Amino acid sequence: MVDRTIYPNAPIAEALLDIRVRPSKDITLPKLETFQNKIEGYPNKEEQKRWSTGFKVDPQSGPENLPSTGGPIGYLFRSSDGRQIVQAQLDGFTFNRLKPYEKWEKLRDEAKTLWKQYLVITTPELITRIALRYINRIEIPFPILELGEYILTRPDIAEGIQHNVESSFMRLVITKPGTKYKAIVIQTNEPVDVTKKVFPFIFDIDVFYDVPIKVEGEELWTRFEELHEFKNDIFYKSITPKTEKFFQ
Repeated sequence: MVDRTIYPNAPIAEALLDIRVRPSKDITLPKLETFQNKIEGYPNKEEQKRWSTGFKVDPQSGPENLPSTGGPIGYLFRSSDGRQIVQAQLDGFTFNRLKPYEKWEKLRDEAKTLWKQYLVITTPELITRIALRYINRIEIPFPILELGEYILTRPDIAEGIQHNVESSFMRLVITKPGTKYKAIVIQTNEPVDVTKKVFPFIFDIDVFYDVPIKVEGEELWTRFEELHEFKNDIFYKSITPKTEKFFQ
């Protein structure tokens, strides 16, 4: 494992750890609700719902809207300060950490503790997918003559075109060679803050593993360590020393 710099002012606006499961046939919403009684520090509860809609096309009568389907899928429990969130759902578990982000080990260990309690209540049959997502918000001085001064993984502009960058969007799906680890990398921006003269650049890295994992054993957390290193590799190799100074 490569040692990485831990920045005092990390640009991470939100980090989340997600585990999707094949649920037990016995799991119910009332059972999920008791999750809150087994954890500490998450007093605020919200019900979560999922809805889907669609339409079909009849050659004779044309498009027809289909009825909405869905309903409650679980609960969201929020810490008193609102910076940590755990989601207990029928088909999975998610732990979110909002800014300020300290370090991976702290996020991982809290998620481990909460996951153990989720397992006690839900007894899922299998883990079907795991993911880590880090949403970074980097304030780059505006106007920007060349985005490459700050970000190395970026949309390129042909040489010779005079420009100032005012908006940006890019989406990449990549695989780590020799593995089944994938990443969705999205870069975009919030509106330019003309008062502060900054370009709020969003660098969103979602790394995931879509291969089933047994609930028992340590493979789950070994895979998360490897996903985290993959995420780090994308981030650290995508920023320049000029950008790193913003996080000191």
